[in-house]
This record gives sequence, structure tokens and C-alpha cells, in this order.
Amino acid sequence: MIRKALKLAAAGALLLMLPALAQAQSWPSKPIRLIVAFPAGGLVDTVARQLQPSLQQALGQPVVIDNRGGAGGTIGSAEVARSEPDGHTLLMIFDSYATYPLVFPKLSFDSLKDLKPVTQIASNPLVLVVNPRVQANDLKAFVALLKAQPDKFNYASVGAGSSNHLTAELFQEATGTTITHVPYRGGGPAQQDLVGGQVQMMFLSASLAHPHVKAGALRALAQTGAERVPAYPDTPTVAESGYPDFTVNSWVGLLAPAGTPQPIIDRLHAEIRKIVTEPALAARLQEQGLTGVASTPNQFASTLRTEQGKWTRLVTQRKLKLD
Repeated sequence: MIRKALKLAAAGALLLMLPALAQAQSWPSKPIRLIVAFPAGGLVDTVARQLQPSLQQALGQPVVIDNRGGAGGTIGSAEVARSEPDGHTLLMIFDSYATYPLVFPKLSFDSLKDLKPVTQIASNPLVLVVNPRVQANDLKAFVALLKAQPDKFNYASVGAGSSNHLTAELFQEATGTTITHVPYRGGGPAQQDLVGGQVQMMFLSASLAHPHVKAGALRALAQTGAERVPAYPDTPTVAESGYPDFTVNSWVGLLAPAGTPQPIIDRLHAEIRKIVTEPALAARLQEQGLTGVASTPNQFASTLRTEQGKWTRLVTQRKLKLD
């Protein structure tokens, strides 16, 4: 009797899976809309455009990048959350996604339930960069300058609760300094004002900071990873510069609407894993300070939970107002 019941249960489970399997086998059947939840020119957009050619070749359908910036990335995220879960609408986001419940208590979707993790595509440290007019050539001198002239300096971010914002708050806590926060709608506008001198500093992703630092438009004082990345061999980490417990990494990830069949999720992960580990692209990412990750869906889900817990503790301790 028990054996018969188990066979019936297995058969029932298989019947439930058949529609999803059939859908996955015919996927993709039309162009894929890749919603980038930030304006063009930022880290997420840069990664999306580097992956686009290889991804559409692997899937046999056009991959159309659709920049939907605004509200810290929640506008684009909400659009994907309410999209048909058929694998033809995807979301590319970065680390601020883990702080949505902190920043937006009245969010129209549940960031941990309404979107399904596919993979963390890449990670990179942030780099503390300053406008060249700032009279400091290393982190020690900059901290001394901040303490000598409190409240005079400001820093850019891509919005409240973003890694740029929370890393700067962590930095102020570690160094005992005070810096004014100036949020922007995306990385592109923030970089423009930083280069132009409207803001003095930013914790900018290593990949986006690299061309500005190379051109002399920005000065790199420190990087936030556990160790130096090849793109910045002469820039010490914050930990090396006297703050041993200070380590932060930014990341870019891919999500799909909840309910997307698992075989589609698994294929997307497999294809992206092949792409980011392809030697030419891996080298190009490394030159920009990025490291390909391509974590499994479960690993990425775990990362989201861990990040949310870490930043929740900082927000609580600092009593930050994120709305």
C-alpha cells in the first residue's frame, strides 16, 4: 500500500511538472526583454551590454535591453515582478536590491518572494574616488581633511539604501567623520557631477571608476575589497589603510518573475556561467575590476538574505532614514 501511494504521488508530481517542462523546452519563443533598473551608463547597464551579444547568441533570440531607472531601481523591479513568468522578461539589478525593504516600506512587491533569483553575475569592490580638486592623495590625508573641515564635503550615491550610500555611512562610522549625502537617480548622473566637482567623493564601483581614474578625471584613494584587484594595483584597500574590519563588495545579479519554470531559471544560469567564464570576457571584466561569479540560484538567494541582514544592522545602528 505504501509503495503504491508513493508511486501515485510521484506520478502526480510529474503531471504537475509537465506544463512547466513543455514551456521550458519551447523557450525562448520570442525576444527577451532585459529590464535594467537603472539609467544607461551605470554599472548594471555596463554589465548588461557586455553580456548581451553572447546571451542572445546562446539563446537564439534577440535580447533587448530596456533601461527603466528611477526610485532606486524599484520601478524596473516592480515591472518585472508583475510580468508574465514565462522567461521572456528578466531583471538585471545590483546590490541595492537587498535593501529595498529598508528603503521602501510600502513597496508594491515583495523583493524576496515576487522575484526569483537566477544568478549573481559579477562582483567588484567599490573604490573611494574624489574629485582631483580635493587636497588629499591618500586615505589618511583625506580623513584628516574631513575631520578638519566637518560638514564641508559631500558624497554622491545612486540613491538611499544603495551600496554607495551605505558604504559611505559605514565609512563615516569607522573614521568618525561627517559627510553630506547627495543621492542621484543613477550612476551616470552621479559620475558626471563627481567629475564636474559638484560633489567631492563617491564610493564608485571599481569598473565604472576605472576609466575616470585612468584619465585623471578622478583620484582613487582606496578600494573596499578584502584584497586589491588587478585594475588598481597601486590603490590600497581601506583595510590596509588602517581600518581592518572594513570590507564591502558591490554586485550585479539577474532575477525573473516568481513562477518562472525552474528549467528556464537553470538554463539561464548555465548560459550566463559559460559566458562570464569565457576567457576573453573574464579578462575584460577583470581589467575593469569585476569578477565573474555566476552563482547558482540557491546561492544567489542566500546572498540576498545575508546582504539584507548586514545592512539592516547598519541602518538600525546608525538610525538612518532611508525614505
